[in-house]
Formats: sequence, C-alpha cells, structure tokens
Amino acid sequence: MKRKYGQDEVDVLIVGAGAAGGVLAKELSEAGMSVVVLDAGPMRDPQEDFVSDELAMKKLAWQDTRLVAGLNPLTMGENNSGRGVGGGTVHFTGVFLRFHDSDFRTRTIDGVGEDWPLTYDELAPYYDRIEKEIAISGPHHFPWGNFHGPYPFPEREPLSPNAELFQKGCEKLSIPTVVTPLAILSAPFQGRPPCINRGFCNQGCMPNAKFSTLIVHIPLAIKAGAEVLPNCTVTQIMMNKEGRTTGVEFIYKGKSYQQKARLVILSAFVIETPRLLLHSANAQFPDGLANHSGWVGKAIMPHSSHDVYGKFDMEVRLYKGTPVLATTQEYYKTDLARGFTRGYTLHAHGARPMEFASGITHSQSGFLWGENLRQALLDYNHYGRITLVGEVLPAEQNRVTLAEEKDEHGVPRAKVSFQYGENDKRLIAHAVTMMKEIIQAAGGWPHFVVPDTAHLMGGCRMGDDPATSVVNSFGQTHDIPNLFICDASTFVTSGGGNPTETVMALALRSADHIKEKAKKGDLGM
Repeated sequence: MKRKYGQDEVDVLIVGAGAAGGVLAKELSEAGMSVVVLDAGPMRDPQEDFVSDELAMKKLAWQDTRLVAGLNPLTMGENNSGRGVGGGTVHFTGVFLRFHDSDFRTRTIDGVGEDWPLTYDELAPYYDRIEKEIAISGPHHFPWGNFHGPYPFPEREPLSPNAELFQKGCEKLSIPTVVTPLAILSAPFQGRPPCINRGFCNQGCMPNAKFSTLIVHIPLAIKAGAEVLPNCTVTQIMMNKEGRTTGVEFIYKGKSYQQKARLVILSAFVIETPRLLLHSANAQFPDGLANHSGWVGKAIMPHSSHDVYGKFDMEVRLYKGTPVLATTQEYYKTDLARGFTRGYTLHAHGARPMEFASGITHSQSGFLWGENLRQALLDYNHYGRITLVGEVLPAEQNRVTLAEEKDEHGVPRAKVSFQYGENDKRLIAHAVTMMKEIIQAAGGWPHFVVPDTAHLMGGCRMGDDPATSVVNSFGQTHDIPNLFICDASTFVTSGGGNPTETVMALALRSADHIKEKAKKGDLGM
C-alpha cells in the first residue's frame, strides 16, 4: 500500500466514512490534525461507477452475510446500511429532517424509552450548520417540531404525480403536508447542479445534485490532509495495558496491517460498531470493549416502514421524479387517544419496478406470484405509494451479538435479533389505516400493504450513567477515554423521522468537542 501515515501514530483514526465519519474527517483534518479514515468498501466516482440500474446498484448496500433472529427478523441490506466511502448517504433518498424536542425527553414527557443526555436546544446550532453547509432545500414554513424554516434553499419543484396525489388525499382529510426537506439541490451550489428529477437517488446520484459525504466532506478532508483508505476492513481494536486504545488492525487485499492513533472513533454504524467492540474483547474487557455496562449491542431500533400501494385510474408512474417529495408529521406527537405513545412520519414515496415487484410479493394479503403478480406488474404505472417512518421503542432484547459462524477474516458474524413491542404494533396499525384513508381520499384503492423496516439506531446508547450507557453525549466511551463512537448506534431513542440529519449534527458536535480538547493538548482525553 502507498501510505501517507502508514508508519506514524496519527492524531485521529476514524473507522467508517459514512454520514458521521465523513463529517468528522473533514472537521478534524481542517483543524490541523493528522487523520486516517478506513472504510470497508470502495471509493466510487459517481460519473464512472453509478448507473441507472436497480439491480447493478444493489452493491451500494452492505451485502455481507448477517444472521437475523427474533419474532420479527430484520431484512438487512439497502434499507439500512451502505458499503463504501459515503456509506448510506450514497443511496439514501435525501430526506433531511430534524428530531423534535420531545424525541430527546421521551421518558420525561411520555414515560417510555429513556431521555438523551442532551437536549434539542444543545443540538440545534449543529442542525443549523449542517443544513447550511450542504444547502438543504425545503419549505418556507415547516409546521411541526421546533424548527419552522426557512431552509437555506427553496423547496423542490415540480412535484411528482405520486406526491401530488398524496397532497390531494391529505388535503381532503384536513391533514397538513409540506414539500419534503431534502439534501438535494434546488439550485446550483458550489459547482454542483440542481436536481433534474432523474429519480435514481437510491442508485447513487450521477449528476451530484444529491448530497453525500462521498462528494462533499471526504474531498474536503483529503484536501486538508486526511488519508482515506477504501477497501480496508477493520478486524480488531488494539489496546494497551493502561486500558487505552492504540489503534486498529485491518485487512487490505488479504493482508493484515496496523494503524496507530492517539484517538480512535468508530463510525461503522449500528451493526458493525457493536460487532467490532464485542470481537475486540480482551482480559481487561472480557465482555467486549467499552462494555462494563453490558449495553453494547443492546436496544437497537429500526423504524417501522410499512408501505401502502394504492391503484388509481390515472397513470401515476412511481418512477418519476425524486422518490420523496411530500411529507406529513401530523401524527408525530403522542396522542393517547390513538392508543399508543410517540408517533410517525408519512412520506409520498416513489418506487422503481424491481422495488415495487419485490415489495408486493410479500404483502400482508399473502405471497403474490404467478398470474396475479404478472397482472399487478402490468398495472405498475397506475400505482401510488405512501411509506411510514414509525418510531420503535428501545427494548433490551433487540440486540447485536456475535454468532458462532465466522467471516472470511475469522471475525464472528453479527447476529441481529429483533421483535416489535405492543406499542410498536399499535402505531403501525394506526399508520396503515391512515395511509389507506389518504389513498382513498385521493381517488385510489389500497391494494397492497407491505411490511418493512428502514434505518437502524441504537446498540451503543449515550447517557450520563456509565452503568446504563456506553458513551457520553459527545460519543466518548465511559470505559476507554480515547475511544469514541459517533454514528447512529449512540441513539437513545429512534424518533419518528429519518435520522441522517441527527447523525450528522451529533458528529459536528463531537468534532467541536474533540477540537477543544486538542487545543488544550488533551487529545488522548
């Protein structure tokens, strides 16, 4: 390997170059620190490596084998994790929503979950910064939560037929909607063009109208001196006798290497971060690194993400335009009259033919195949779709553990166990009912309800008490002062909206904290 820092102890080593890792790499390298970023996937060129093809672009997701268990086993892949520099930001839909104040105080307000060790007000300046930095497009007024706009760039237009039908149905039911806040340009910005509604957001944006850390933060980090190493799989966190990390071991093209660092940050997401901590167990930490609390891997949370497809007389053409262009959070806050606590977001959500076909074959009405499937696919252009992003409450039994089976590097595979709680099920039932009513109000007929999940959070939750949490509010592990975790695994609760903006805001906050420590000569914490 041609290395810049191969023989050096760098200031900061970051594992994972996704939403959080990209932000950290840029911020810390621009502050003058020596930074190495290791990512298990490739470094891609959008113009050379992305194609407008659903099947070919499945490689953007993490496809390594993961074992699943529990009463509601999760589907692993493109719906919850990316593989490659940029991580999930390369293939996400671009939805960019803030959490609400109540998301950080669910125990205090609703008596469920746990409170975060920070408040919305503490995170708000970082929400502001990241929205300006990547030029979020959004409505002039956002009626829910704490932030009501305006966004840095105007809302996207024109809307897709699916979004227009969603707005029409909601309007008839007196449900307010907005054009979705998106990390997709509505006007030129820093050499990047505005979106032209190609609609292949989930297959990687070839024109670069959609944000990803691959095209925004990583190039700036490299310009500032960071060394970004793709196709490097970290297999072990190295420790010394004093109980501090000294760096990591990683595999590149079948050969093992080491990278020493004064500070290590794990940004490897909800499955791989706990897996690496558990696999790196030693005599000092027999249950896994940073796991004296026993909470590493526990309380993982997806979002419930059921889809309802409705058929219309008119052509909808779900492939047209940016996938998500209209949203409501009218059911985000707890209303006990609905029969459950917490809430959810609804999106008008496009679908390409393969996604549509694979979804409806597993609808709640039964396995669809043969002539019935063929007929449904022939009518593809007449279907609209609404998607749920529902809060799932944290539960200790939903967790990541190590399986007996090992991968090609000798590391035990991750075993992911999950089941819905009763509150989660009641929330889903209410949301499905509302989605059906919206479709009917828009003039359609609900045909398919497709159970699904999206995103992943938790597994290394933050907190003030080292006995019940893994990291503090800055992502610093309670047990190992120079080991940080900064990704969605530190979430205490899942919220009822897409998590990417909160992941990036937390990364900015952690970066500021680390920079302040570095100024005082305390990078080793």
